[in-house]
Formats: sequence, C-alpha cells, structure tokens
Amino acid sequence: MSERAKILLVEDDLNLGFVIQDNLKMNGFTVHLSQDGKEGLKAFSNDDYDLCLLDVMLPKKDGFELAEDIRKLNSDIPIIFLTAKSQTEDKIRGFKTGADDYMTKPF
Repeated sequence: MSERAKILLVEDDLNLGFVIQDNLKMNGFTVHLSQDGKEGLKAFSNDDYDLCLLDVMLPKKDGFELAEDIRKLNSDIPIIFLTAKSQTEDKIRGFKTGADDYMTKPF
C-alpha cells in the first residue's frame, strides 16, 4: 500500500482552512492545518511533508517569511501560495521567496 502524501496547510481563516483540509483529505491526502506562520514553521520543523500550501497574510509570521524559513530547512519541498494578494509585485515576491506556484483567492 502506498503512503499518503502529507500536506502542511497554513491558513488563518479557519472556515476556509477546514474546507481545504476536508477536500484534500477526501482526495486521499494527510493534512496538517496551522493557523499562523510560527505554528506552521514549528509543524514543518517537527514533521516531514510532501507539500506546503501557505496563505500570505498570516498572524505572527507572514507567508513570505514562512516560505523563506521553510526553504532554509528544505530547498526541494514544493510550496504553493493560496492568497488574496493578487498584485504583480506580491506574485513576484512569492516566487522570489521560493514558491513553486501562486494561486489567488477565490480559487
């Protein structure tokens, strides 16, 4: 039996976080939901993940800072931003911090 892919989801909007988490679980993924950037970094540091889905506007540590910290620990893990920040400069900053993709809400 193959192991389920493990996803770190960092989203401060709990309603949206639960919807994303539930949908991913229904599609066979294991998902850990964190509500702020510091909690997300702690979770990432304490476990192995196959993918990170990060909001940008997070309390305690924004998603850009979190992505930079994750990249210092693991340069290969895929990072996707899921965010309402749709300005070109935000997207550029997201890719410069190491994102593999940048999806704007609503998605």
